Amino acid sequence: MAVQSREEERGPDQQRMKGRAASLSVGYNLSVTVLKFFAAVITGSVSLLSEAIHSATDIVSSVVALISVRAAALPPDDEHPFGHGKIESLTGFAEGILLFVVVVYIDVEAVQRLIAHERLPKGNLPFGLLVMGISAFGSLVVSRYVLATARRTESTALFSNGQHLGVDFLTSAGVFAGLLVTKLTGWPAADPLIAIVLAFWIAFGAWKLVRRAFDELIDIRLPQSELDLISELLNNEPRVLSHHRLRTRRSGIVRNIDLHIVVPREWSVVQAHELADDLEKTIRHRLSPAEVVIHVDPFDPGKAR
Repeated sequence: MAVQSREEERGPDQQRMKGRAASLSVGYNLSVTVLKFFAAVITGSVSLLSEAIHSATDIVSSVVALISVRAAALPPDDEHPFGHGKIESLTGFAEGILLFVVVVYIDVEAVQRLIAHERLPKGNLPFGLLVMGISAFGSLVVSRYVLATARRTESTALFSNGQHLGVDFLTSAGVFAGLLVTKLTGWPAADPLIAIVLAFWIAFGAWKLVRRAFDELIDIRLPQSELDLISELLNNEPRVLSHHRLRTRRSGIVRNIDLHIVVPREWSVVQAHELADDLEKTIRHRLSPAEVVIHVDPFDPGKAR
């Protein structure tokens, strides 16, 4: 007995929130990436170039997030009876793979600079410092907004996008520090070493993103805390003799839950239906947004032994 998800009740507000956050992320990333590439050309900094490439991948992820949150919100249809929520998970997985490709490029470029002992022209470094300072501050503000929206809407795509922006804040600050050291000391290795450190940091974030998205794509069960809550709700219902075959998964932000409950053998179909309906509503309310299907089994004395 499937019940209507609360996502349908509050869907329009959540979609507007996700749309605003995704649009802001796209606009910000586009602007700051242009500045970073320009500054990289002016300064010749490999760490600044790597940061510009990193931001370029953020543009791709922001655009994909904007598209995916809208596509994932499409209602179920004949071809997709469980909805389109997996689009968000697929987006997060693709973004993580893209980041790994960027990491390889940054490392290769940085190692080449280390071997060549190239020095950066100090006269152009102030412009690079200005751009990275603006980038660090802007990324911090925008990432906090996007992550807050992701938590409120439980959007995987926005969560991954907010993580990208959070990493962008840290990497921008790191590049700023590297350029400052280069300007003050003239040490040629500072710039490529900062780039390598940033590459490892990006790889770590990419791994977490890929693992989270992959778990959702292969239908990993809900967290243990949510499974415990479901069991608690069932065990606290005196009309339920027992329950079994609990299966759970996520599709985007929606939790899919189905299980069997055992009721007295002498109950009518109406009584069993009312109990299942009550439990579906309770679980849906506590784990919203959720789709809940409860099957009813009559008590079998033979199986109870």
